Amino acid sequence: MSETNARKRLLGPEDLGERVVDPQDTLEDEVYGASLRPRSFEEYVGQERVVDNLRISIDAAKRRGEPLEHVLFYGPPGLGKTTLAGLIARELNANFRPTSGPTLEKPKDLVGILTSLEEGDVFFVDEVHRLGRVVEEFLYPAMEDFQIDFVVDRGAYAKTLKLPLRRFTLVGATTRAGMLTAPLRERFGIVHHLDYYTAEELEQIVRRSANVLGVPIDAGGARTIAGRSRGTPRIANRLLRRVRDFAEVRADGAITTAIADEALEREGVDALGLDRLDRAFLRTIVEQYRGGPAGIAAIAATLTEDAETLEDVVEPYLLKEGFVTRTASGRRATAQAYHHLGVARGVPPAQERLL
Repeated sequence: MSETNARKRLLGPEDLGERVVDPQDTLEDEVYGASLRPRSFEEYVGQERVVDNLRISIDAAKRRGEPLEHVLFYGPPGLGKTTLAGLIARELNANFRPTSGPTLEKPKDLVGILTSLEEGDVFFVDEVHRLGRVVEEFLYPAMEDFQIDFVVDRGAYAKTLKLPLRRFTLVGATTRAGMLTAPLRERFGIVHHLDYYTAEELEQIVRRSANVLGVPIDAGGARTIAGRSRGTPRIANRLLRRVRDFAEVRADGAITTAIADEALEREGVDALGLDRLDRAFLRTIVEQYRGGPAGIAAIAATLTEDAETLEDVVEPYLLKEGFVTRTASGRRATAQAYHHLGVARGVPPAQERLL
């Protein structure tokens, strides 16, 4: 069987297209993001420990008349790191200046932003782990001493000029905390990990977003969307928009349990929030590697997907939900994965019909 045909059999007849359960930000999410994001900590749902500690830190900084210490948020994508950064700026009555690590290619890109910051501004750097080494080292004195060091001339005539900056708060966000260098990580005084949301928290988010969008939704519809959202608010809001479109075209515009079920089944998202690529990932281990162990590079080659994408986007949820385990020799499918795919353990894949 050719590699293309094997991949089609693993993925199913439908084209994957854009993954509706991909937690990475999309243009559509950006368009809707501003209207759906909470405008205060009171409206923010979930991450209670993080929010409580942030409010204490912010209140303390305001009482002392000082900028908030630099803050680092880390955790899976789509959990609200950017939203929290924006709320910090709102609570501090400060300007919010967002950018991302990959866009800061040279020190001069950073200098333009830093020198334009006002006292107390919140400078948000998404994907902070992707800062270039030279840019990162240029950022150290800015974070620590609120100054920029310029080296002029060379050799024996080289000297360092110091340009003072207004005091600001840097908020960094990363999905890969392990890729941060120790010197950068140590310059953040406040560090918080964001974890996946509970189904109950996501249901609250879905109901609030539906209200903002003006979409009628009952308790069952909100519960169905929340249950398939993989613990991620960004995915919950995206699924809500897909179900809303389906309800407007195929029903009376109201979202019920039945409408949500049908709409999400059409999107390829099953009752546990797995989509076609997730199931293909599991099938690869079960069918091609008889349950594992299988290396991530081998799985990626079989699916003709990028190994880093599988590690960052697909695998975390499967690990969290107990469908896959990591071992020293590779990935293994668990009994739960076999059950979800409808495959009996120990039966040769050729003799078993996979879903």
